[in-house]
Amino acid sequence: MSIPLTLAHSPDPDDAFMWWPLTGKINPDGTPQPGAEGKPRLDTGRFSFRALPADIHVLNRRAIERADLEITALSARAYCDVKDRYIITRCGGSFGDGYGPKLIARANSNHGANLDAMRSPTTRIAVPGMQTTAFLLLGLALGFTRDTLAAQRSRFIELPFEQIIGAVARGEADAGLVIHEGQLTFIDAGLQLLLDVGVWWKQRTGLLTPLGVNAVRRDLDQLHGPGTVHEVAALLRRSVAYSMDHRDESTRYTLPFALANVDRAGKQSEEKPTLERIERYCKMYVTEETRDMGEKGRQAIERLLRDGAAAGLCPDAGTVALA
Repeated sequence: MSIPLTLAHSPDPDDAFMWWPLTGKINPDGTPQPGAEGKPRLDTGRFSFRALPADIHVLNRRAIERADLEITALSARAYCDVKDRYIITRCGGSFGDGYGPKLIARANSNHGANLDAMRSPTTRIAVPGMQTTAFLLLGLALGFTRDTLAAQRSRFIELPFEQIIGAVARGEADAGLVIHEGQLTFIDAGLQLLLDVGVWWKQRTGLLTPLGVNAVRRDLDQLHGPGTVHEVAALLRRSVAYSMDHRDESTRYTLPFALANVDRAGKQSEEKPTLERIERYCKMYVTEETRDMGEKGRQAIERLLRDGAAAGLCPDAGTVALA
């Protein structure tokens, strides 16, 4: 009998893109697609993999509070809180290269559509979670400190990522920090860009912008024998490689996830994503660094977390090891 492992990932297209060769193709609600489509494309050895799509903020909190998922997507920022229980894999990471999450606002905002206004304690900013890398990057860019966050925590409105654009457009927040496809679609809602934190990070450091990572629970070696963590990591690398080598099929598979995100956001049908837009997005965040982040990716994660710790915005992660 195979050993079941849960593979949790964000329901955005780039995460779905990577893992179907191991899990089989699933529907956005997590149920397997029928017949051959729902079966793994790769030989998974002594393991079976069950996909679990969930919002990245939910997965961050679950890793911090429960650490029950064997394999999970994490914000790079959240690794600081779970580094004793999870190890980052070399594959499955999302990196921007001179681009990344975007701070957006209405042009007619009463608080003014400028960065100085974003530092005001009365400006409400919708964010995809305060444990996300996007929020850490925003905090660094705006000069936040531990004391800033302690005093102003209530002005940051944590929302599922697909709801942020709508909240800003309706005036429920003065600005929003958009991730995933929102980086491409905010302009369709009549919103304007205030800051691309990936541009800011590249100008400051010259490094890649680390965003999401994939992580494996460290105790798998104790549960299933020495070497299990690296055995699982090798299967994950094969999955990413297969999905990238079959990019057209992988991109088409992710379209229902993008459509489901739009439906949850309550947008109109004419704004629904096209295959061309999904392909553009996946090319941004499923890159050679997703196949293997290498030393370049590891150094970018270490630098970000070191700077975050120095500003008091996250715990000190120390040296980042990879599986």
